[in-house]
Amino acid sequence: MLVEAGPQAVTLKAVAARIGRTHANLLHHFGSAADLQKALITHLADTITEEIGAAAKRARLGDADPREVVDLTFDAFVNGAGAMAAWMILSGNHDALDPVLSAIHRLVDDLAEDAETGKHIHEDTLQLVLMAMGDALLGGAMAKGLGLPPEAARTIATRALMASRTILPA
Repeated sequence: MLVEAGPQAVTLKAVAARIGRTHANLLHHFGSAADLQKALITHLADTITEEIGAAAKRARLGDADPREVVDLTFDAFVNGAGAMAAWMILSGNHDALDPVLSAIHRLVDDLAEDAETGKHIHEDTLQLVLMAMGDALLGGAMAKGLGLPPEAARTIATRALMASRTILPA
């Protein structure tokens, strides 16, 4: 529903209808639409960061292209995370983003091998997430307006990630 119709469509009533349950069932389980949305965000963040972390570890071993990390990150934002984050920020529901920030922080801590690597991974993660968010919200139109291919931001992000060497073997 998030991908099909956007975050505003993720209401207790709409989700209940989609899964064949009553509004009361979801209200009992989640308490409110905000809590349902927070549970959705938590699930998405945990699932996505697990996939990205696995790809990053494979890239470090030379078993995957760093572009896979970029594509997974960008795809997550294109496929709902960007819209959900923007909606939460614009609606003033900043606390709903806590599960995303926590999942990202756990991933970065897992990938950091030492204090110096950790600092660079934090910076690389910030750059990659901001690029993916911006691309999800404005990337297609911006690339087109600049006469660049639609995947230009992904290519730039991949180059930056490879240049930083935090994702690649030493």
